[in-house]
Parts: sequence; structure tokens; C-alpha cells
Amino acid sequence: MAITIDNVGIAVRDLDAAIAFFTDLGLTVMGRDTVQGEWTDTAVGLDGNHAKIAMLCTPDGHGRLELFEYLHPDAIETEPTLPNEIGMHRIAFSVDDIDEALAIAARHGCFPLRGVANYRDVYKLTYLRGPSGILVMFAEELKH
Repeated sequence: MAITIDNVGIAVRDLDAAIAFFTDLGLTVMGRDTVQGEWTDTAVGLDGNHAKIAMLCTPDGHGRLELFEYLHPDAIETEPTLPNEIGMHRIAFSVDDIDEALAIAARHGCFPLRGVANYRDVYKLTYLRGPSGILVMFAEELKH
């Protein structure tokens, strides 16, 4: 059986704000839609499922991110995920300039949890809180 990762899906409280954050980082909106009906109830496993969605793509065309804002049932607010919690964790981006990525994130009010780390002179990396409290990792490979 052949298998590939198609996309990562993230529920957000404000779809437009999340799209603005990720498109400023360089992702492109592939499409937007509002979905509802029996097929979404079946696929997602929620009765009356109704959501606004957007599919975004990284510049290289390999990474896709599906963002969705629930209209029904109501979205459930939870505490933001901590780095050591079990379950869906974070989305990580390889960037060619971590300082530029952090400047873009800062324009959206998003800052590193602690700072930028150096991993064995191979990567500079950091975690930050993106829109809706999403954990986002930036990693810049250091050239030798």
C-alpha cells in the first residue's frame, strides 16, 4: 500500500486571521469553501457539521495545511497545547531566515515561547504561539 501525508488540519477560532498569518509566512491559499451536509457529518463524525475551510500550500508545493473555523457545532475552546502534552502537537516549518520568520510572526502578535535555540550548530529553532494558540516551530538549517 502506498501512503503519503496529504495535509495537516487545524481548527482555528478566526479563519481570516489564521490565513493572514500563514500567507505572510509565504504559504498560498489554494482554495476556500464552506462545507456542510451529510457527507461532512459522516466524514468528520459530527452531526450538523458546518465549517469554513481553507487549504494552503507551501511555496515548494509539498506541504499543505487545511484550516477550518467551525460554525456548527460551536467550537470548543481549550487551553493551548503545552510542548509536553500527548496528542497533536505542532506544525513545523523549515525557513531560510528565522529572523525574518520571527519578524513576520511578531506583526501578528506571535512571539517565541522562550527564545531561539542552537541545536549542535545544525539548526536554529524556536517554538511560538500562532493564531488560536497553535504551536508553530521555525527551524533554520545552518550552512557549514
